[in-house]
Amino acid sequence: MYNHQLDTFLQVAKLGSFSKAAEALYISPTAVIKQMNLLERTVGVRLFDRTHRGLTLTKAGESL
Repeated sequence: MYNHQLDTFLQVAKLGSFSKAAEALYISPTAVIKQMNLLERTVGVRLFDRTHRGLTLTKAGESL
């Protein structure tokens, strides 16, 4: 089964940016952020550390 949120997560993790992932997936950065927030709520852990300098994966994000 195809999971949009997981595909988006992989792009964000690979590219290190919501906006770069959005560009690669041909969707808006807002849609990427919403999908990542929903995925984090679904799995019950934070997957990214978000700072003004960018994104890094948490230990849980690395495990996923």
